[in-house]
Amino acid sequence: MNTSSRFRDNNAAGDADDSRILVWDAPVRLFHWLFAACLAGAWLTAESEHWRLVHVTLGYTAGGLVIFRLGWGLIGTKYARFSSFVRGPARAWQYVLDLLRGRPQRHVGHNPAGAVVIVAMLALACVLTITGWATYNDAGGTWLGEVHEGVANLMLALVGVHIAGVVVSSWLHRENLIGAMVSGHKSGQPDEGVRHAWRSVAALMLLAVLAFWWWQWHGASMLPCSDMMSLPGIKGCPNDSGD
Repeated sequence: MNTSSRFRDNNAAGDADDSRILVWDAPVRLFHWLFAACLAGAWLTAESEHWRLVHVTLGYTAGGLVIFRLGWGLIGTKYARFSSFVRGPARAWQYVLDLLRGRPQRHVGHNPAGAVVIVAMLALACVLTITGWATYNDAGGTWLGEVHEGVANLMLALVGVHIAGVVVSSWLHRENLIGAMVSGHKSGQPDEGVRHAWRSVAALMLLAVLAFWWWQWHGASMLPCSDMMSLPGIKGCPNDSGD
């Protein structure tokens, strides 16, 4: 569900004078898919002690990605900035009503309802990271684990809302919003497009994520035996003498 303060009067994309313009820069697209992968992976490994380190690593990665997105939402390109799409609950509610009537206004960037979901997901991701860290490091009681699980379920519900919104909006506006988040391009006026994709920033983000993953797995060899046993494929501690 993606939104800008600038919208088109027509409901459908693809006017005769429209062209393919860059809307989503490379950092936004990479964040979107890495964040989605982290959420999916963390959910799949949530109940497994065997995959605990994977779950924790993906959770920390998601938290780091959120920190980046918050910063990029302040200094990034036009449609990446929060100031371009966060417009308050009244605008979001009006968009939902128009959506239910089958006549939502088309936005080049994020729509108002999508903006609410995005902000909510970023906020929940922060809570998930903090409660997950505290639970993993025994920094709180069992109630923190319950909060972590509850927030995770709420996040899962929001993901479902997000996907449903993307599908419905794609159908009503007759444009592929999923494809747009891959290519970065949508239909629009030439002067509405983003000039730079900032691939260098996306490359640095990817390198940072890969470096963190390497550091996590490399550092795992220094973990206590009980934690080593949680690694996939580890059936015994390296220094076991058999005594």
